[in-house]
Amino acid sequence: MPKLEVEGVGAFDVEDGKRLVLAIEEDASVDILHRCGAYAKCTTCRVEYVEGEPEQMTQAEREILQTKNLAGQVRLSCQILCDHDMKIHVPMTVTSMGLDGPGSKPEPCITPEPEWVEKEKTA
Repeated sequence: MPKLEVEGVGAFDVEDGKRLVLAIEEDASVDILHRCGAYAKCTTCRVEYVEGEPEQMTQAEREILQTKNLAGQVRLSCQILCDHDMKIHVPMTVTSMGLDGPGSKPEPCITPEPEWVEKEKTA
């Protein structure tokens, strides 16, 4: 069972293969944003990795991070599966942004259907 550590919140055992955005919201009880419903469109579910960043990403994640000039800085929790231990920082929450809610409930599986690619190397 992978361990998810959220900075400033704690460490949690999460179901292997669970979508990271759901693990943050349900297991860690963090009010993370997912304004687009977790379809890799808005980048509000972004996380910063402290340890354990995955080597792969979805093509949808790569494209939106490049478009928003966020590649190499953050990852999208809606596009990541909990299949190993990781430590993250969650910069955008409902509370910190003063919004009325996180967005539509994410599906249990990654949406859109994932096409896996190697993450971009940063200098």
